[in-house]
Amino acid sequence: MSAFIQQLPALLGVVIGALGSYLVVMRGEQVRFRREQAARWEERRLAAYADYARQLKKTITLTYRVASHLGNDPHPHPLSPEAAEPLLAEAADARDPAGEALLLLGSREVVDTARAWVLAVLEMEAFLRAGTRDAGAWQRLLEGQRAARERYYAAVRADLALPPGHSARWPLPPPAADAGGQR
Repeated sequence: MSAFIQQLPALLGVVIGALGSYLVVMRGEQVRFRREQAARWEERRLAAYADYARQLKKTITLTYRVASHLGNDPHPHPLSPEAAEPLLAEAADARDPAGEALLLLGSREVVDTARAWVLAVLEMEAFLRAGTRDAGAWQRLLEGQRAARERYYAAVRADLALPPGHSARWPLPPPAADAGGQR
């Protein structure tokens, strides 16, 4: 029995070492799992944020084209309100599922800024549906939409801990009949 007692500290050391190794490995696996899970959710949020912006931009581009038809915007490809109506409806239909994903995955700040951006776009649509021909009023609506878009992207970058980005405002060459603008 004395040989067993002499070996007991070594045996306890092996058991404690094995248990410690097991606990360290398990803790490392838990940390790795949580990190990978957070990365997956972050990728999904980025995809939802980008998809929503892409869907909303379809509507914005159509409003530029209709505004050009009405003489409010220098867009090079005018589109009549009648021709744009089904395209605007299609863009709104595509935007709805993207908006639901945004609500599900987005932070409160991003969702709030997305709402402000879409309200600015809906105001542009209402302006055009009324058939308004006022380039100055259109420019004010554009500035409001651009500012809302900048706030949306700033909120997305803050939520995803991304560095600041470009404002996407650059001067376009003026059309022959207009003094110019920005896209």
